Amino acid sequence: MTDTADSEAADAGALADRVRDGDLRFHELEAHADADAAAAARRLLVEERSDATLDAVGSYGFDAAAAESSVENMIGAAQVPMGVAGPVTIDGGALSGARYLPLATTEGALVASVNRGCSVVERAGGATARVLKSGMTRAPVFRVADVAEAEALVEWVRGHGDELAEAAESTTSHGELLGVTPYVVGNSVFLRFRYDTKDAMGMNMATIATQAACDLIESETTASLVALSGNLCTDKKPAAINAVEGRGRSVAADVTIPRGVVEERLHTTPEAVAEINVRKNLVGSAKAASLGFNAHVANVVAAMFLATGQDAAQVVEGANAITTAEVDPDGDLYVSVSLSSLEVGTVGGGTKLPTQAEGLDVLGVRGGGDPPGSNADALAECIAVGALAGELSLLAALGSRHLSSAHENLGR
Repeated sequence: MTDTADSEAADAGALADRVRDGDLRFHELEAHADADAAAAARRLLVEERSDATLDAVGSYGFDAAAAESSVENMIGAAQVPMGVAGPVTIDGGALSGARYLPLATTEGALVASVNRGCSVVERAGGATARVLKSGMTRAPVFRVADVAEAEALVEWVRGHGDELAEAAESTTSHGELLGVTPYVVGNSVFLRFRYDTKDAMGMNMATIATQAACDLIESETTASLVALSGNLCTDKKPAAINAVEGRGRSVAADVTIPRGVVEERLHTTPEAVAEINVRKNLVGSAKAASLGFNAHVANVVAAMFLATGQDAAQVVEGANAITTAEVDPDGDLYVSVSLSSLEVGTVGGGTKLPTQAEGLDVLGVRGGGDPPGSNADALAECIAVGALAGELSLLAALGSRHLSSAHENLGR
């Protein structure tokens, strides 16, 4: 060991001893040492209790202090392999040009599949993508006496939008209240607040702002706040309201692939891809009562979320997508993917971690955009094009009956 490593080990050992002696609690270590020593001390304690060896977990390439806003009781880092697909040309509303798409995954063949889709999209001249709607939501639930009082609350909310906006926006220098939609169920009233959170994913911003608005409602009406989140938001759960009304970014991407490219590069036909999409993604999903009508959008959303520091649990909503495929009048293949509730940001949260920040740099969207919100829009467009490439590749693999052989050949 070097002198520095010896010193760090000694600091970690001393911290661990204080926890064993009951002088410190497990979560208090950062108040008594730097973040790396605190993580090392926890590894010692966890190793003792679990009989695990945490050398790999403790071998991470960033200052642990950088993760303090992202994790508690840190012991190290879980490293996920990252690859890239592309480059692929994106004609977006917020981004224009060719980009490599970073994907962090442990699923073999995923990056290869998306890369194949990107190469075909590139042969077609690139993909078009647009953010069609934006707004992060939080929906508190209030208790009222009866439906008459519920109606009164709804009317009050509709008549006091400016006051609600003033209260909510007083908590943030960036967020903007776009609207409040009421829903009544008996003596429960849900108010779905929707915010423009610029380049932040905005869940924390929306939560804090909504609390201020709720305080105003309780002071001015007879309603009582039961829960700041009433599950009509809806966060990290499958929900039709997100599919219909959207949450975060609603984004779509499409491409038209010439027939010759489909036949040469994908070894199938536009007609086969279109039929598979109808019978699998549309009819099959409907029979399963699925909220997503796609082949594997979650794969790309999850991999790009991990690579760029997004909230991984929001893959639930992010994969709420519909894929379409049809043969156009010229006999070429038109494919689109529409993601209704993609919750992404380029500032805050996990985007501050070094490897995730580099993933954003690969796309050229790190930090706040000019104008505000444009970088998050561009990230959404990149993910949509990645999902489009993934859908195209998988549908074609099914059409050419190469799906199982591709996994077998890649050793997965």
